[in-house]
Amino acid sequence: MNRNIICWFEIYADHVERAKMFYTDVLGTEFHDSPTAFGDDFKMSFFSPSENKGVSGALIEMKGARIGNNSNTSTIVYFPCKDCSVEESRVEKAGGKIVKPKMSIGEHGFISLCIDSECNTFGLYSME
Repeated sequence: MNRNIICWFEIYADHVERAKMFYTDVLGTEFHDSPTAFGDDFKMSFFSPSENKGVSGALIEMKGARIGNNSNTSTIVYFPCKDCSVEESRVEKAGGKIVKPKMSIGEHGFISLCIDSECNTFGLYSME
């Protein structure tokens, strides 16, 4: 299992192309658009894997997402788990909320989306 406390991040954007230009200008990074077709309501562009030093992420444009201004979906970090349903089962007892129960993300494994006690969205990630 990944030993980093964070294994993935997503930065949500109203316009993924504009966000790519911003991060390219500021960080000098390159992006690779997702080859998976998600439709017009969802676009994903990955930070360059050649620059990845253990934790990777993507820019996300998703119809209906509340972006910025203290919304709870501007940035999401994912925590690695052996089976994310185990940690998910502890969320509500700890004062959080489950937004999206464990779901498959295809060959990439499984995720759960949750809200913590401070109204921050976070993800749980596992291959099982």
